Amino acid sequence: MPRANELKKGGVVEFKNQTCLIKNIEVQNPHSRGGATLYKIRFQTVPGRQKLEESFKGDDQLQAIELLRRQIVFSYREEDTYYFMDEESFDQYPIDAETLDTDALYISESLKGTMGLLVDGQLIAIELPSSVEMTVIETSPGIKGGSASARTKPARFATGLVIQVPEYLEQGETVKINTAENRFISRA
Repeated sequence: MPRANELKKGGVVEFKNQTCLIKNIEVQNPHSRGGATLYKIRFQTVPGRQKLEESFKGDDQLQAIELLRRQIVFSYREEDTYYFMDEESFDQYPIDAETLDTDALYISESLKGTMGLLVDGQLIAIELPSSVEMTVIETSPGIKGGSASARTKPARFATGLVIQVPEYLEQGETVKINTAENRFISRA
């Protein structure tokens, strides 16, 4: 059983009888000599994506859950279930759209670099790469000289994702998108 000061972002623990993915750890050092260092940890329940936040002392123990990270690739979608394949063993792992939540907006056949988080042989969550390349399928026409200003316009992608892009971009262009912040990075 790991102590709070040994936990790392991306780990999985059991907290309040739920499987929780560690999203963020914030260390709060005491202002006085006798105070204990506190670890403010943000969790996300899996499945369900409910956010939990709790503070622990450094020697508080949590129940670790054996987590396996595997390189996976999107195979196909059947109604509300997405199927991913392990790139080494070729095992298929289903996961429902509700569990994926907003991550589903980035899933396409061209997606590379996705990690699957497996607990007891079940896919409980995916980790998207930090950036993805997607092609704009719908946006208003580009404006000449638009690169001189910082104005933006909405752009729609095949998965249903809509983000703000610079006004000089045209329909059919491929762009890089930051998956953590849902924002345009650059042309691809």
